[in-house]
Amino acid sequence: MGAGVSSLADDQQRGFPGLGDVPESCISSIYMYLDPPEICKLAGLNRAFHGASLADFVWEIKLPSNYRFLVKKVLGQNPESLSKKEIYARLCCPNRFDGGTKEVWLDKSSGKLCLSISAKALKITGIDDRRYWNHIPTEESRFQTVAYLQQIWWFEVVGELDFEFPAGSYSLFFRLQLGKSSKRFGRRSCNFDQVHGWNIKPVRFQISTSNGQQASSECYLYEPGNWVHYHVGDFVIDEQNSNSPTKIKFSMMQIDCTHTKGGLCVDSVFIYPSEFRQRLMKV
Repeated sequence: MGAGVSSLADDQQRGFPGLGDVPESCISSIYMYLDPPEICKLAGLNRAFHGASLADFVWEIKLPSNYRFLVKKVLGQNPESLSKKEIYARLCCPNRFDGGTKEVWLDKSSGKLCLSISAKALKITGIDDRRYWNHIPTEESRFQTVAYLQQIWWFEVVGELDFEFPAGSYSLFFRLQLGKSSKRFGRRSCNFDQVHGWNIKPVRFQISTSNGQQASSECYLYEPGNWVHYHVGDFVIDEQNSNSPTKIKFSMMQIDCTHTKGGLCVDSVFIYPSEFRQRLMKV
């Protein structure tokens, strides 16, 4: 591509038509078939390519169908007061809402919606009793704090979300870590002294939606010292329901009271497009 652009520039210097002679309307039509990162690269070629990259119709098809809802709820602005390119750029940045306990953003390349929910937005059994739980600060969380379980008999974490999703398939994960990590002299270390009880019975994960979808799974917690995304289940938003809020309920529990369990960090819940599942499982 670089050689082609150089050749066109040379032709223009010799009096032949070049990149600067291509009408903006033609460039905008081409942009409609390109991904946002490609559009941004081409916009730097010259004034015409830059001007074409500002066209609203180029960016409106890149935005999710619920972008008006997102602009009002997350950005707190009127969608008509912003250009479509500005809306796309701002929604690609992590934006917090509901008192800073939830965060939503668009994948820069695809425009797909991603969402994260802080542990502080979850209902955790015993969270107010310092004998069992503490909120500890950490740079390893996008919310800068996690809920740390010292020891408990009845482990239960429940969450709800009422949100308008674009049509598509989504996967929900809990982000957890066995052990309490910290940094000392710039080096990461993890304390496993209180980790116990998770190898006796599996944790049960559940998800349900207001349109009747349900899923559940069980697994033992693993990989002490590493953050793991535990897949709870998937749900689908069809075109018919994409313009109205969907209520999602999710939970994880290990309520066998024959033994205690502890040493667990609960960071957040992630909701990603199902096509990104493998990407998240590697994080």
